[in-house]
Amino acid sequence: MDFQRIARPQIKDLPVYSPGMGTDEVRRRYGVTDVIKLASNENPLGPSPMALEAIKGSLEEVSVYPDGACTVLRARLAEKLGVPAERFIFGNGTDEVIDFIFFAFFNEGDAAVMGDPTFSSYFLSGMTMGASLRYVPLHEHSHHVEEMLSAVDGATKAVFVGTPHNPTGTICDREDLETMLGGLPPDVLLVWDEAYYEYVDRPGYPESLDYIMEYPNLVVLRTFSKVYGLAGLRVGYGIAHPQIVDYLERVRPPFNVNSLAQVAACAALDDTGHVERSRAVNAEGKRFLASELGRLGMDPIPTQANFVLFRFDHLIESLTPKLLARGIIVRDGASLGYPGYVRMTIGTGEQNAAVIGVIEEILAEEEGG
Repeated sequence: MDFQRIARPQIKDLPVYSPGMGTDEVRRRYGVTDVIKLASNENPLGPSPMALEAIKGSLEEVSVYPDGACTVLRARLAEKLGVPAERFIFGNGTDEVIDFIFFAFFNEGDAAVMGDPTFSSYFLSGMTMGASLRYVPLHEHSHHVEEMLSAVDGATKAVFVGTPHNPTGTICDREDLETMLGGLPPDVLLVWDEAYYEYVDRPGYPESLDYIMEYPNLVVLRTFSKVYGLAGLRVGYGIAHPQIVDYLERVRPPFNVNSLAQVAACAALDDTGHVERSRAVNAEGKRFLASELGRLGMDPIPTQANFVLFRFDHLIESLTPKLLARGIIVRDGASLGYPGYVRMTIGTGEQNAAVIGVIEEILAEEEGG
C-alpha cells in the first residue's frame, strides 16, 4: 500500500513531538534509584489534595460520558474571573484549543505570526493545516511586538504570543498588549497565551481580561496544567468573543474534557492555599536558581514562569546527558530553538539544591578533565 500517496501533504514533513525520557526509563537506562524530573514545567508539589478527593468521589461515574459543555467548570470560572460563561472554550489541554483555532479559521496558505523560537504547539498545529508560518526573532529573549505587527498582512489570520513565553520565561507588558491590540486589523486574532499566568510577580504584567470585552479579536489561553498541578488530566481553556467560541465549538470533539478532569479542576479552583503554596515555592526557587546559576556563570534568563532557561555550552559540553546519567531530567534547549541552553523546571528547594550540586560536580570534572 502506498501510504505516502494517501497521506495529506501538509503532514508529511510534520515533526513528531518528543516529550523526552520518563522517570522509569531513566532508572532503567542509567541504573539510578532517585530521579528528579524537571523537564516539563509541572508543579513539583503535585495536585491539590482537594482535587484528589474530588476525583476519588467521582470514580463510579466514569462509565457515563462527561458533560461536553463543561457546565459546572464553566460557571465556576465565569464567577471567578468575572467573564460571561458563553466566552469560554474548553480543551484537552490548551494545546487542543490551539488546534481548534487553526481548524476553525485557517485554510492552506493562511498566515500565522509567532516568535522565534516559540511554543511548539503553535507551529505544529499550523503545519497540520498547511498554514504559512511567519517567525519573528526574539529580542533579548522577548517578543518584539512592533516587528510582529510588521509581519502581518492580508493573508494573516492570527498572531500567537506566549506570555510568559515558553521557552524563555519572559513576559509582555501592558504597553506590548495595547500596541498589539491597537495595531492589528480587527479580523486578525491575537492569541494571548497565559499558561504560566499565575506565576507572574512582576509589576506591569497586564490583566488581559480587562481588554476582552473591548477587543473582539482577543483570545486568551489559560490552563490547569501548571500552578494547579493537573497536567496529567489535561484541562485548558480559552476566553474569547462568543462568535469566536461558536466557531471553535464547531470543531471541538463532543466529549473532549473527561469527567474526572472537570471535577478536579473545579476542586482545584477552591484550593487557594495550594495555589499560594505553589507560587511561594516557585518564587523562592526562582530566586535561588537565579543566584546560583549566575554564580556558576550560566547566564540564566530572568523568568516569570515556573522554569528557567540557562546557558551551559561555554562551560560544559553536552550538559543534558550528563545530568540524565545522574538521574536529573531537564529539557535540552536545542529541541526548543535554544542550542547550548537547558530549560529546567523550578522544583522544590531540595530538588533545586540537588541540581545545583550535580552541576557543580560536572563543572569540577570538566575543569579536571
